[in-house]
Amino acid sequence: MYRAPSRRKIQKEVQKPNLIPILDAVFIFIFFLLMSSRFLNINEIPSDVPIVSDRQPPKSNKKPLALTLQILNTRIQILTGVPGYVRKTIGKNAEGDYDLQALRDYLIDLKQKNVDENTVVLEPKVDLSYEDIVKIMDTVRDLKKTDPDIWTKTKDGMDLRVKELFNNIVFGNIQS
Repeated sequence: MYRAPSRRKIQKEVQKPNLIPILDAVFIFIFFLLMSSRFLNINEIPSDVPIVSDRQPPKSNKKPLALTLQILNTRIQILTGVPGYVRKTIGKNAEGDYDLQALRDYLIDLKQKNVDENTVVLEPKVDLSYEDIVKIMDTVRDLKKTDPDIWTKTKDGMDLRVKELFNNIVFGNIQS
């Protein structure tokens, strides 16, 4: 009697998948991601978060400036001291933007009187656009070449030109 051949003797050869096209696609994708990340320019604006500490602040005879800018819908209030009292209010100009030149002029006068101070606290009380915050931070942070010179004394007694207004910017209240 004749029997049908068993499957064990006639085995199909298992075909392996061709991985070359898949590997090509993966490497092209990785290459594309690496190249596109080079064109992406990420800018970061340095800013500190208020630090909470249990330690007592060092004793000093000089009162801290505690410069604070409260940014309201129609004006910017400049506060100093602890507790803060309003030293000046700067409104908006004819175009409806904050008068950053008046803010800069007042901060330069304040810096000339308090050369060693570098910290300013920004307290936005309203929702601001990113561009407005950056403009205010740029106004507060840097001295331009056209601004009047501000000089200080080093520990050695040498005169040193101050190159920045209030470069340590801290956000007092963060709104989301």
